[in-house]
Amino acid sequence: MKIHTFRLKPQQDFFDSIEEYVKQNNIQAGVILSAVGSFTHATLRLANKNTYDDYDGHFEIVSITGTVSIHGSHLHISISDGEGKTIGGHLVSGCKIYTTAEVVIAEFEDVVYKRELYEDDSGYEELVVYKA
Repeated sequence: MKIHTFRLKPQQDFFDSIEEYVKQNNIQAGVILSAVGSFTHATLRLANKNTYDDYDGHFEIVSITGTVSIHGSHLHISISDGEGKTIGGHLVSGCKIYTTAEVVIAEFEDVVYKRELYEDDSGYEELVVYKA
């Protein structure tokens, strides 16, 4: 296992920056271990919805989980506002960094994650794991 740690700066897109880092480092299979930071804008796909919801304000990242790969990533995130109200969902492009975001990824060098198995019950291409 290899650990990657990097920092994002104000105005960067959180999801797009993670995807760019994964591609630049040719990460075939990984998991988000940790991310802390803040947003001025968030875009999420909430549970059982096909559309995205946008939120403006100041938000803290309170949790994130998911898999990353050059073949497709799947991330869920929870954010909270200044009142402590928390919302979470599927992370997509559109979340803009406010002050910073510190991201830690564990890379698994013995497997490859791909999203290629279309499932009728989910309506998405689901994870397939291969030996490297």
